[in-house]
Amino acid sequence: MAGLKYMSGFGNEFANEDPRCPGSLPEGQNNPQVCPYGLYAEQLSGSAFTCPRSTNKRSWLYRILPSVRHKPFTPMSCGDLTENWNEVEPDPNQLRWKPFIIPKSSENKVDFISGLHTVCGAGDSKSRNGIAIHMYTCNTSMTDKCFQNADGDFLIVPQQGEILITTEFGKMMVEPNEICVIQQGMRFSVDVFGETRGYILEVFGAHFELPDLGPIGANGLANPRDFQTPVAWYEDRTVATGYTVVNKYQGKLFSCQQDFSPFNVVAWHGNYTPYKYNLENFMAINCVAFDHADPSIFTVLTAKSTRPGVAIADFVIFPPRWGVADHTFRPPYYHRNCMSEFMGLIKGHYEAKEEGFPTVYVCAYAYTCTSAHIYMYMIVYIYIYIPCYVYCVRLTETCHLHLYIVALLLVLT
Repeated sequence: MAGLKYMSGFGNEFANEDPRCPGSLPEGQNNPQVCPYGLYAEQLSGSAFTCPRSTNKRSWLYRILPSVRHKPFTPMSCGDLTENWNEVEPDPNQLRWKPFIIPKSSENKVDFISGLHTVCGAGDSKSRNGIAIHMYTCNTSMTDKCFQNADGDFLIVPQQGEILITTEFGKMMVEPNEICVIQQGMRFSVDVFGETRGYILEVFGAHFELPDLGPIGANGLANPRDFQTPVAWYEDRTVATGYTVVNKYQGKLFSCQQDFSPFNVVAWHGNYTPYKYNLENFMAINCVAFDHADPSIFTVLTAKSTRPGVAIADFVIFPPRWGVADHTFRPPYYHRNCMSEFMGLIKGHYEAKEEGFPTVYVCAYAYTCTSAHIYMYMIVYIYIYIPCYVYCVRLTETCHLHLYIVALLLVLT
């Protein structure tokens, strides 16, 4: 959407107000006795109050009606969304899934929430430690409905079809070859423009950060200036028939009703926001002499654990780039990794296994802890490393099991 505007930076202290209401952002304090335009002040916390300044995440929202004005939550069907990793027995083999089929809108209307399918994961949201990997397949926009994840952050990777994400902070258009992050507790709605599919990495108990660069220096990989945060936008809309808020809480789905749109935030400030990133802006670093560098040099975002140097998940891509090396076997090395891996194809074809895979064919691969595999860096991937066992939870008629490869890789071109 050409008219959408964004603010540049990663983790910045932003301040913005909808231009339709100039002066709506309070000056000098967060919670005045009377906010401009009679708005309600509401803080959204992404960390404990007493976290160090460097990791303290919160934003102040100034909204027409407070979020608390809703009817009680009640349980609803979770569909194919789960974090019960005991549904199937552990399998140490290399795994490959064929793509999830997108339902035809003429046969069954499926929105973003009802189109969520859990593929694999580890840990759980109750202990605030672990990850889950989902696919989404949908053909219909969410109407008078929003989603809120109380369990963790969603890193969304579109593969087919652009998605318009409306959040409490503003709107983002996210296209294939871009990613977006909706952090814990943020309400959002997804509009689609046809048959749509993509991947989601969900992390519990941590937020995504830029990786440390070490001897690389001050610049390189994903530069902070290339991340984009939406500008304030609001709607003052009453929904007499009821607006549905769906909440993912402890791995289950709950819904409640209210009579107004939750996207009624006129102004906001803070450092806890949704954001997006164009993967074409990634500055790849590679070998120029001999051998292959470890794939960690392609890390876009990381969700750190409490153990130094070990992440809950690393989000990695293999973008187009030159590979120059003397006296070196062209494909990267065979590997057995202490971290589990998951790979998903975004565009192009997978050179290691082309048979039966058209040029543009979405699939997924999983390599469990210490499972042998070989990296194929000749196409563009997004990769996620998980420092634990990964459990694959379900196979459906649209998800067939084959032998193959490694922890969270997503391919671009």
